Amino acid sequence: MKVFEIVLLAGLILCAIACNITKKLLPAVVIFMSYSMIMSIIWMILQSPDLAITEAAVGAGITSILFFVTLKKINGIDEEQEKNKEAEDEQDQG
Repeated sequence: MKVFEIVLLAGLILCAIACNITKKLLPAVVIFMSYSMIMSIIWMILQSPDLAITEAAVGAGITSILFFVTLKKINGIDEEQEKNKEAEDEQDQG
């Protein structure tokens, strides 16, 4: 069980660092969701199911949906898809 807890804590730290380092918005939201899910599992291990359910519902659920809606409204998702498509077109031509 100790090994599992250490792996979860390492994953939590990696998600926190990756979320801060990442330049693109969409991967940052996905990493944030992963962070919230790992934190939810940690709350379950600490025998606090009420906090685990709240973290899963609010952290990974509602907050992530709000982030996705915000990205859609500011055209953050569309801009990333266009950049990826342009990069693929350049690779195909080159």
